[in-house]
Amino acid sequence: MVKDRSERYVNAKEGQPLELPETADGSRFSQTMPIRDVRSADASKMYPSAIPRPPDMTSDILDENYVIEELDGRAWLLVNDVPGRIWPAVNTYLAERGLGVGFDSPQLGILQSELANFSKRARELVELSDDPSAGEQKVVLQVRITPGVRRKTTEVQVRKLEVADQPDELIPWTGVSAPPEQVLALQKRLLADMGEFLRAREESKSFSRAAAGMVRDPVVRLISENDEAVAIRVELDYGRSWAEVSRALTDSGIPIVDLNRSEGWFQVDFRTEDERSPGWFSWFRDKEAPRHSHTVNLSQRDDAIVISAERLPDYTGSRSASDLLTQLFDYLY
Repeated sequence: MVKDRSERYVNAKEGQPLELPETADGSRFSQTMPIRDVRSADASKMYPSAIPRPPDMTSDILDENYVIEELDGRAWLLVNDVPGRIWPAVNTYLAERGLGVGFDSPQLGILQSELANFSKRARELVELSDDPSAGEQKVVLQVRITPGVRRKTTEVQVRKLEVADQPDELIPWTGVSAPPEQVLALQKRLLADMGEFLRAREESKSFSRAAAGMVRDPVVRLISENDEAVAIRVELDYGRSWAEVSRALTDSGIPIVDLNRSEGWFQVDFRTEDERSPGWFSWFRDKEAPRHSHTVNLSQRDDAIVISAERLPDYTGSRSASDLLTQLFDYLY
């Protein structure tokens, strides 16, 4: 209600000197509230003319690095770094775990190990028995490295393959949507071990120029018309898209009032802080519960998910559906 005027003197213009009558005794007049003298150079230190350069938005994308994420029977290691730096580190990981690299394709982002059967350390890693035999099943490990959904992140997947003999070529990657619980548990243990290895080698990362070609077009795109956001296109499956939108709403601090995954909508409270605040009445009552002001919709379009938003007719605030999509895109990508 009352503005802070304590620093206005810094930029205030110097007024005219006070003129006293000729008969007045100047010694009897003084400043009731002395004002500190501020030189121009000092004022520039208090209010610099150059705005400091903002930090890289991607440096704090993840609260914790090397996070194992799981969704619909799939698990992956999320790393806050570009694929070009992760590729050589994963190569080193396979070598130090006694696996070695049999085939690789930086363009596809796939590394395939040699047979794990002939290394004691590799056998322990892929959970083969301690008693090797000539008729046992042969095993290789595949690692898939892809650019993450969020900018400057990498997603690493791993899988154990049973083969008849040493493969003479790279086996195509085919994801299993719902692997058995034992298989998924092994994948998560391998990813955890890889994450610890990568964490320990953070200071000695190298860069792979070959893996730099792995960079693809963003999977999240903002669609605009007349300089206003009208939709977000996400080139992911429905389950992953739903999870990413839910995370983005939470990270951006937009309260979710209700949701329905099967029908594809989130009811959210996208009002401004001023619109949510009851003003002086906040002293006498509890904080207002979130109110449905906008709806976020997910729909399948060809091979992608399209995210749209709508504003409720009875919402009279300042925020539009386009504002919601713009903020959501910032946290999605």
